[in-house]
Amino acid sequence: MEFDNKHILLVEDEAKLARFVELELKFEGYDVDVVADGHEAIEKFGAKEYDLLLLDLMVPGFNGMEILRRIRKTSNIPIIMLTAKSDVSDRVAGLDSGADDYITKPFAIEEVLARMRTAFRKSSRVQQDDDKILRLKELSIDTQRRKVQWQDDEIELTKTEYELLVFLVQNRNIVLTREQILNQVWGYDYFGETNIVDVYIRYLRTKIDDRFGIKLICTTRGVGYYAKDE
Repeated sequence: MEFDNKHILLVEDEAKLARFVELELKFEGYDVDVVADGHEAIEKFGAKEYDLLLLDLMVPGFNGMEILRRIRKTSNIPIIMLTAKSDVSDRVAGLDSGADDYITKPFAIEEVLARMRTAFRKSSRVQQDDDKILRLKELSIDTQRRKVQWQDDEIELTKTEYELLVFLVQNRNIVLTREQILNQVWGYDYFGETNIVDVYIRYLRTKIDDRFGIKLICTTRGVGYYAKDE
């Protein structure tokens, strides 16, 4: 199997669901550790090297958002949130805090497995691109340090904002549809609303175009978005 022998940490306090997911992942060849509360999750994560984290939002101790924030201070491990909360605002909050993906309950295990494969592929692509510096006008993106600057001013971006910007810059002057952006940034198995792309485009425009008085991220009405380099 392409992604077998990967080490997964599952943080889930619903015992039956946790056991079901654990058995399915082990059947697929993954090594799985299961914890039921946030404090144990942080301790376990610090004691062992994992390849992916499946994180329930509502767990005792530290909740999922706090676990996410703590881990993102030291690690870029792929993190997929599992939660009963389905509002767009909840998904945006999770993604802004550094989650790679967001799956609402109830879910099919096939969906979880597909999202995991997508997360592993994205993580692999980032590692392969680590020695590149992307440039567009006065914008520079150091992919090794994940550092973005306009001239000498650093731009603070969330993980999803960063990946969206990199995709736009890599395809400069090419109009990308919402579906293309979703497939690349959120993954081919993303099943949410396409308007989340519009939300993140607004975030980037606020942090780059509006801040520096430029027109870097453009819209082709009825089609999609592109990064302008002319």
